[in-house]
Amino acid sequence: MEFWVGVGLALAVSLMGRWVGLDRDRAFYPVILIVSASYYALFAAMAGATPVLGAETAMFAVFLIAGLVGFRSSLWVVVAGLLGHGLFDLGHELLVTNPGAPDWWRMFCLGYDVAAAACLAWLLTRPNASAARPAERHGQPVQDAEYYRLL
Repeated sequence: MEFWVGVGLALAVSLMGRWVGLDRDRAFYPVILIVSASYYALFAAMAGATPVLGAETAMFAVFLIAGLVGFRSSLWVVVAGLLGHGLFDLGHELLVTNPGAPDWWRMFCLGYDVAAAACLAWLLTRPNASAARPAERHGQPVQDAEYYRLL
Protein backbone atom coordinates (compact mmCIF):
# COMPACT_ATOMS: atom_id res chain seq x y z
CA MET A 1 0.00 0.00 0.00
CA GLU A 2 2.76 2.45 0.96
CA PHE A 3 4.52 1.89 -2.35
CA TRP A 4 1.42 2.81 -4.35
CA VAL A 5 0.76 5.89 -2.22
CA GLY A 6 4.32 7.02 -3.03
CA VAL A 7 3.78 6.35 -6.73
CA GLY A 8 0.49 8.25 -6.69
CA LEU A 9 1.98 11.21 -4.86
CA ALA A 10 4.96 11.40 -7.24
CA LEU A 11 2.63 11.32 -10.23
CA ALA A 12 0.46 14.03 -8.67
CA VAL A 13 3.48 16.25 -7.95
CA SER A 14 4.85 15.70 -11.46
CA LEU A 15 1.48 16.45 -13.07
CA MET A 16 1.04 19.55 -10.92
CA GLY A 17 4.56 20.69 -11.80
CA ARG A 18 3.75 20.14 -15.47
CA TRP A 19 0.36 21.89 -15.25
CA VAL A 20 1.61 25.06 -13.55
CA GLY A 21 5.00 25.09 -15.29
CA LEU A 22 7.29 24.41 -12.32
CA ASP A 23 9.01 21.63 -14.24
CA ARG A 24 10.14 24.07 -16.92
CA ASP A 25 12.94 25.03 -14.57
CA ARG A 26 15.88 22.61 -14.60
CA ALA A 27 15.91 22.73 -10.81
CA PHE A 28 12.51 21.06 -10.28
CA TYR A 29 13.58 17.41 -10.31
CA PRO A 30 17.03 17.97 -8.75
CA VAL A 31 15.27 19.63 -5.80
CA ILE A 32 12.88 16.67 -5.57
CA LEU A 33 15.89 14.32 -5.39
CA ILE A 34 17.64 16.43 -2.76
CA VAL A 35 14.57 16.83 -0.56
CA SER A 36 13.59 13.18 -0.89
CA ALA A 37 17.07 12.10 0.19
CA SER A 38 17.10 14.45 3.18
CA TYR A 39 14.29 12.76 5.09
CA TYR A 40 16.37 9.95 6.60
CA ALA A 41 18.62 12.58 8.23
CA LEU A 42 15.50 14.41 9.43
CA PHE A 43 14.14 11.21 10.98
CA ALA A 44 17.46 10.61 12.77
CA ALA A 45 17.49 14.18 14.08
CA MET A 46 13.90 13.87 15.30
CA ALA A 47 14.80 10.67 17.17
CA GLY A 48 17.88 12.31 18.70
CA ALA A 49 20.05 9.54 17.23
CA THR A 50 23.28 11.50 16.81
CA PRO A 51 25.51 8.64 15.55
CA VAL A 52 22.80 7.66 13.05
CA LEU A 53 22.48 11.30 11.98
CA GLY A 54 26.14 11.30 10.95
CA ALA A 55 25.72 8.18 8.83
CA GLU A 56 22.47 9.44 7.28
CA THR A 57 24.06 12.82 6.50
CA ALA A 58 26.98 11.12 4.75
CA MET A 59 24.58 9.07 2.63
CA PHE A 60 22.47 12.17 1.94
CA ALA A 61 25.60 13.90 0.60
CA VAL A 62 25.80 11.34 -2.23
CA PHE A 63 22.31 12.25 -3.46
CA LEU A 64 22.87 15.96 -2.87
CA ILE A 65 25.91 15.78 -5.15
CA ALA A 66 23.92 13.81 -7.75
CA GLY A 67 21.23 16.51 -7.72
CA LEU A 68 23.75 19.32 -8.09
CA VAL A 69 25.75 17.57 -10.80
CA GLY A 70 22.55 16.69 -12.65
CA PHE A 71 21.35 20.27 -12.49
CA ARG A 72 24.63 21.57 -13.90
CA SER A 73 25.20 18.89 -16.54
CA SER A 74 22.43 16.46 -17.51
CA LEU A 75 19.12 15.67 -15.89
CA TRP A 76 19.79 12.02 -16.71
CA VAL A 77 22.07 12.12 -13.65
CA VAL A 78 19.00 13.08 -11.62
CA VAL A 79 17.05 10.15 -13.11
CA ALA A 80 19.90 7.86 -12.02
CA GLY A 81 19.97 9.55 -8.60
CA LEU A 82 16.25 9.00 -8.07
CA LEU A 83 16.53 5.36 -9.10
CA GLY A 84 19.62 5.00 -6.92
CA HIS A 85 17.76 6.44 -3.97
CA GLY A 86 14.98 3.92 -4.59
CA LEU A 87 17.55 1.11 -4.37
CA PHE A 88 18.95 2.79 -1.27
CA ASP A 89 15.44 2.69 0.22
CA LEU A 90 15.28 -1.06 -0.38
CA GLY A 91 18.58 -1.71 1.38
CA HIS A 92 18.47 1.09 3.94
CA GLU A 93 17.97 -1.13 6.99
CA LEU A 94 20.99 -3.21 5.98
CA LEU A 95 23.18 -0.10 6.08
CA VAL A 96 21.87 1.75 9.12
CA THR A 97 19.15 1.36 11.72
CA ASN A 98 17.33 4.66 12.02
CA PRO A 99 14.98 4.67 15.02
CA GLY A 100 13.18 7.76 13.74
CA ALA A 101 12.22 6.40 10.32
CA PRO A 102 8.62 5.16 10.23
CA ASP A 103 8.22 1.50 9.27
CA TRP A 104 6.25 2.44 6.15
CA TRP A 105 8.74 5.05 4.90
CA ARG A 106 11.08 2.82 2.89
CA MET A 107 8.35 1.47 0.61
CA PHE A 108 6.66 4.86 0.30
CA CYS A 109 9.93 6.55 -0.65
CA LEU A 110 10.82 3.73 -3.05
CA GLY A 111 7.50 4.23 -4.86
CA TYR A 112 7.96 7.98 -4.96
CA ASP A 113 11.55 7.81 -6.22
CA VAL A 114 10.83 5.29 -8.98
CA ALA A 115 7.75 7.16 -10.21
CA ALA A 116 9.52 10.54 -10.15
CA ALA A 117 12.45 9.02 -12.08
CA ALA A 118 10.04 7.58 -14.64
CA CYS A 119 8.28 10.93 -15.07
CA LEU A 120 11.55 12.78 -15.59
CA ALA A 121 12.88 10.11 -17.97
CA TRP A 122 9.68 10.32 -20.01
CA LEU A 123 9.97 14.11 -20.22
CA LEU A 124 13.61 13.89 -21.27
CA THR A 125 12.80 11.50 -24.11
CA ARG A 126 10.15 13.79 -25.58
CA PRO A 127 11.00 15.59 -28.84
CA ASN A 128 12.84 18.89 -28.31
CA ALA A 129 13.46 18.20 -24.63
CA SER A 130 16.91 19.75 -24.50
CA ALA A 131 17.28 19.36 -20.75
CA ALA A 132 19.35 16.23 -21.22
CA ARG A 133 22.17 18.42 -22.58
CA PRO A 134 24.19 20.86 -20.51
CA ALA A 135 22.87 24.37 -20.89
CA GLU A 136 25.20 27.23 -20.09
CA ARG A 137 25.47 30.81 -21.19
CA HIS A 138 28.35 32.93 -19.92
CA GLY A 139 29.32 30.12 -17.55
CA GLN A 140 25.94 30.06 -15.82
CA PRO A 141 23.12 27.51 -16.09
CA VAL A 142 20.22 28.87 -18.11
CA GLN A 143 16.48 28.34 -18.03
CA ASP A 144 16.70 26.29 -21.21
CA ALA A 145 14.12 28.00 -23.44
CA GLU A 146 13.37 24.80 -25.33
CA TYR A 147 13.07 22.77 -22.17
CA TYR A 148 9.73 20.99 -22.43
CA ARG A 149 8.70 23.61 -25.02
CA LEU A 150 6.25 21.27 -26.70
CA LEU A 151 4.77 19.82 -23.54
